[in-house]
Parts: sequence; structure tokens; C-alpha cells
Amino acid sequence: QVQLAESGGGLVQTGGSLRLSCTASGGTFENYPLGWFRQASGKEREFVAAITWNGYRTYYADSVKGRFTISRDNTKFTLYLQMSELNAEDTALYYCAAQDPNWPRTLTSLQYDYWGQGTQVTVSS
Repeated sequence: QVQLAESGGGLVQTGGSLRLSCTASGGTFENYPLGWFRQASGKEREFVAAITWNGYRTYYADSVKGRFTISRDNTKFTLYLQMSELNAEDTALYYCAAQDPNWPRTLTSLQYDYWGQGTQVTVSS
């Protein structure tokens, strides 16, 4: 079973950039499809980006396409989310998640099996 821990959140000005990291322990990291999600205050959790186990395919929510980039380094057991051109609508608690490779489901859904605790991103004007 994999455990996930996010880092890299913080306060950034509109138009700025930030890189989130998600470090894994336990399990076999390179087997897991991974995703980033976010939940703004008073709103439901939503999909942000996902990446296949080998990194060959990536998926993005329309709201972040062209501004965010998901990547992974399987040698470092780490998932990344590079965020640029941030705006107030990006303010949220950001989570990383892993999907059980033995039970494949749509990577753009919320159907992930292991979740981190989240890291806060706040974009100020």
C-alpha cells in the first residue's frame, strides 16, 4: 500500500508559478497511475491532472490545460505539478492520489484508492 505526502504549496501572486511535489513510500510507485486533484473552500473535489504509470500519457482538466504540467520521476518516487499563470480560481487544497494498478479506472475521475493529506495553494491578487 502506497503512502503519499504533498509539499510545495504556499501563497503566490496572480500570474505566478508554483511547483507541487508528491512523495510516495510503500508500494511499488512505478506501477501506479497518479493524479492531482483540488478542493476549493465550499466546493467539491475536482480532477486537475493525471499521468499513466510510465508517464507516456497525461490528462488535464480544461481549466488548467496549457498552464499546468504533470510529471513523475519514478527513480525518486515523486510526482510533480508545475503550475504557471496562476489566478484566484486556482486557490484550493491540492491532493495527489494513486490508483490501484490492478483495478484500472478512468484516470480523470475521482476513483483513486490512495490519497495524500493535501497542500494549500493560495493565489492573491
